[in-house]
Amino acid sequence: MPGTGSGRGSGAPSGAGSGAGSGAGSGASADGLAPLRLASFPAPHAFTTRAGGVSVGPYASLNLATHVGDDADAVAENRRRALHAAGADPARTATVRQVHGATVHDAADALAAAATGAPPEGDALVATDPGTTVVVAVADCVPILLATPDARAVAAVHAGWRGLVAGVVDAAVAALVARSGADPATLHAAIGPHAGAGAWAAGRAGYQVGGEVVAALADAGFPADVARPDPTADDRWRVSLEAVTRAALARSGLEGAHVASGAWDTLADEGRFFSHRRAGGATGRQWAWVRTAGAAGGW
Repeated sequence: MPGTGSGRGSGAPSGAGSGAGSGAGSGASADGLAPLRLASFPAPHAFTTRAGGVSVGPYASLNLATHVGDDADAVAENRRRALHAAGADPARTATVRQVHGATVHDAADALAAAATGAPPEGDALVATDPGTTVVVAVADCVPILLATPDARAVAAVHAGWRGLVAGVVDAAVAALVARSGADPATLHAAIGPHAGAGAWAAGRAGYQVGGEVVAALADAGFPADVARPDPTADDRWRVSLEAVTRAALARSGLEGAHVASGAWDTLADEGRFFSHRRAGGATGRQWAWVRTAGAAGGW
């Protein structure tokens, strides 16, 4: 494949605007991995946690990124475990070099590029070939998985605030619709672990940002209520990345009832997730993956 604490069960997702019927859960596999899934999402998928790998120190233990300073052999073993548990064919698993933009690649093109060098730069992948897995890596940004109801077309999206402002969600939905011919109102979305998830509706702080981020979100057409002043710090704001993501999905034509979220917070849950902001430096990355219909096995 080209280069990019303990897991415990969670109940029905909580947090602002969780999708109806979007039951969330996790279950440790035989090799100690603890993938997270959303029951209402129609395609094979999972969000990994930090459990079940061999990395040590700030990368303990299932770091899946090659660019963060971890031991290369440890990352290779972690990826082998993750792909095996997912039932994914490494030769049909596509990634991109993420750059916080809005470029979307077809999985077949990304695989061809990786075979001759490195994965292309981008922040989303669309797949329509049967049994193809697409992957994005995160450690606070929002991983978003998209699928048609029959799972014959899927997408994986990496969306930090910069990517959301750039329109990566809009671009990914448009690419999936173009490739599949689906009505966007029929698409399903799964929102994975990210910073501040679930905190907004509970009245707790979301993701702290400066005023320039709030201005950028406003300029990109997002509603004002995705941000609020931070009561603990002057000239700082709190943003709900999930609210921004949901707004982007809605304006792209998705129905709210088809958007599921586990409300898993990377920043707050050190035992389960890597978080770049919490670590303030060296840390690992989780994966979010989704596969088209046509291959059995895996999470």
